[in-house]
Amino acid sequence: MSHRPSSGLAAVSTALLAMSRHLEVRDVLKTIVASARELLDAEYAALGVPDDHGGFAQFVVDGVSDEQWKAIGPLPRQHGILAAMLLDPRPERLADVKEDPRFGGWPSAHPDMSDFLGLPIRDGDETIGTLFLANKRCPRPAGGCGFTEEDEELLGILAQHAAIALTNARLYERSRELTIAEERSRLAHELHDAVSQKLFSLRLTAQAVASLIDRDPARAKGELRQVADLAAEAADELRAAVVELRPAALDEDGLVHTLRTQIQVLDRAHSAHVTFDSCGVKALPASQEEAMLRVAQEALHNALRHSGAERVDVTIARRGQGAVLSVTDNGKGFEPRTVRRAGRHLGLVSMRDRSSGVGGRLTVQSAPGQGTTIEMEVPGG
Repeated sequence: MSHRPSSGLAAVSTALLAMSRHLEVRDVLKTIVASARELLDAEYAALGVPDDHGGFAQFVVDGVSDEQWKAIGPLPRQHGILAAMLLDPRPERLADVKEDPRFGGWPSAHPDMSDFLGLPIRDGDETIGTLFLANKRCPRPAGGCGFTEEDEELLGILAQHAAIALTNARLYERSRELTIAEERSRLAHELHDAVSQKLFSLRLTAQAVASLIDRDPARAKGELRQVADLAAEAADELRAAVVELRPAALDEDGLVHTLRTQIQVLDRAHSAHVTFDSCGVKALPASQEEAMLRVAQEALHNALRHSGAERVDVTIARRGQGAVLSVTDNGKGFEPRTVRRAGRHLGLVSMRDRSSGVGGRLTVQSAPGQGTTIEMEVPGG
């Protein structure tokens, strides 16, 4: 930048690296706005993502406190300069935004703004957002705008990379939605198979009780106990499936609490003893927490349904700035050299994809008759 020439390239590099670290759309938007404000040394920055109804689906600000934001009121509509930036790919650089004929005012709680720089974020011919800054923190030329042509050029570079980061984040979220849909379909099939078998046995046993109740009451009594056991098992299968189908409350409860709750239910629902322990884990980026939860669920599914294990131990611990998840069972295990053949059946491909997708790594240790350990490490924020 013209008033900080030695730091311009490093600042751009820092901003671009910060944007590339995130996969969640909301995180990407917040990083773009914060990076733009810092890069151009502005008092305020904002980014709006348009919806299809004349408003903004998302509107992220930086430099405005939470109290100010609440007092300002609802999200702005697409009007005035904001609407012009959505329709015209050219940047807008104004000495005083209030003097522009398109200015339509703002709520009373809105901070006062003067010099203004904005431009659309475009993916090809489509405008996917508008990025703008106000109140340059430097001496303004008399009657002119504090933002310079160099600032405009830097913001243009940032906007081009912002388009890439935002598009990638959207693709990631769509991919995750498809993965969740596939998981729900898988669970639905498993639920149908497992519970249908239990209910079929329950029906046959009940029929046997009906035929025995008059000629062999003692045996009928024993069969009734079997009916009760089968009904309890069916209820446990349903409860376990509901835990997997229910959206995890990661935002409210965090990874450790969510895992502990699910593992407690699985421990009650299965004959194997399932334990959980955690040590020093701090909050992780949302994408990493979700990936860890899904890997834990897949590994637990394998251990409880396929390994024949009597015990499954789950731990999550802090490692550097990140965390490591471990799921260990004492089941039948498998030969690691056959992992390529068994990988898809055991969900290992999916687990590796989830891990690498958030910058983590997955390791699998197993041997016939010696159980299996699946470990996932993520770097943190």
